[in-house]
Amino acid sequence: MSTLILPLPADGIDATTRLAYVWSVDGVSASRQDTVTLDLLPADADDVVAVVPAQLLSWHRVTLPLGSVPRGALGERASVRLRAILGGLLEEQLLDDAADLHLALQPQASAGAPQWLAACNRAWLAAALAALAQAGKAVRRVVPELTPQSLTDSVLFAGDADAPWLAGVLHSTAGAGTAALSTGVEKTMAAPASAVAGLLVCPPSPAALARLHAVTHDADTTSLPTLLAEPALAALAERLCQRPARLQVRAERLLEAAQSPWNLAQFELAHVGSRQRWAGAWLALKAFAVAPAWRAARLALIVLVLFNLMGLNALAWREKALLAQQREAVRMVLTETFPRIPVVVDAPLQMAREVAQLQRHSGQAQRADLERLLAALAAAPTTPKIDSLDYAAEQLRVGGAALGDAQGVAAALAAQGLKLTAQGAQWLIADGAQP
Repeated sequence: MSTLILPLPADGIDATTRLAYVWSVDGVSASRQDTVTLDLLPADADDVVAVVPAQLLSWHRVTLPLGSVPRGALGERASVRLRAILGGLLEEQLLDDAADLHLALQPQASAGAPQWLAACNRAWLAAALAALAQAGKAVRRVVPELTPQSLTDSVLFAGDADAPWLAGVLHSTAGAGTAALSTGVEKTMAAPASAVAGLLVCPPSPAALARLHAVTHDADTTSLPTLLAEPALAALAERLCQRPARLQVRAERLLEAAQSPWNLAQFELAHVGSRQRWAGAWLALKAFAVAPAWRAARLALIVLVLFNLMGLNALAWREKALLAQQREAVRMVLTETFPRIPVVVDAPLQMAREVAQLQRHSGQAQRADLERLLAALAAAPTTPKIDSLDYAAEQLRVGGAALGDAQGVAAALAAQGLKLTAQGAQWLIADGAQP
């Protein structure tokens, strides 16, 4: 399952914008990376993931009121209500108007407990996604480059040598903490003791590192967060933190972001991920069909299907053989009982006709003879007043001005194997088991 990962530029996207991208064949490791214009991006990706840079996101801790988190059955109205609730909760924490920001809750958000909320400029994000869609790059998910969960035990140095930046989590103190905006501006807010209070993204400085508890003058460094740095900033990170740094290239970080459960396409931008469920199902089916990891499962499924087909064919053959055997037995009874029949076409029908003919030749009254039909009608519980009788082709037509209850008479005749049909002002009585 090939994946195209696109970090969104802060200046927007147009035909001349050079976009950095990461291409992964399996979604786990980077196959290639490059910086090209919009029209030169790879066109055959199974999945397109847009990444919002860490510098353009702010992070907040909010506690949602009970009943505010919509479920799938509540629809769009509940989502609009939740967006209004979030705007009210953040009204005093944001530097910009809440109506101008795009908000997104953490995955599996629930009410009654602190939840992470990401915010960025809505117009910028909508314009970037629209530019990608116009160029034929339909984004399936929008993910943050960094989250407070991804940097819980780490401090990252990233960017260019001319414009470096660092990122790390801020921990709250007893009873209160700070939620840091991606621009470095902070707002005081309530947070549990020793909990992660926010994500700090700012230019590297000793003061910022001290707030992140990333540097110490003691020999013991086991309690310090892991120091991550892009290759161009490794020397700077080690000089400021006075300890070795582990290298992390940007492509690795983008791949980790694409694999996170976050999706910022919520509320106003929910249409970006509206087909996510079907797209995800299609991608999962495609991965099952071609991925090497599912080869054993595919073989097992093929064997199971073939085994069931063979079993169904064997059962059908057995039932067909039994049916043919029964038909042959009925044919043998007919030919042995009436050997003068030259060709057997419908054994039960031919046998019924031969038996009826024998009864006529022996002088026995048949069930559809006039005498039998009249006797059965006379034995009915309610005998109607009859004006006319017409017998033809083993059928008796009874006419009368007041024929009475047809259902009662029909039930009595049915017990003798006869069938009564009401036809206007007449009854039609015939053999109910005619061949």
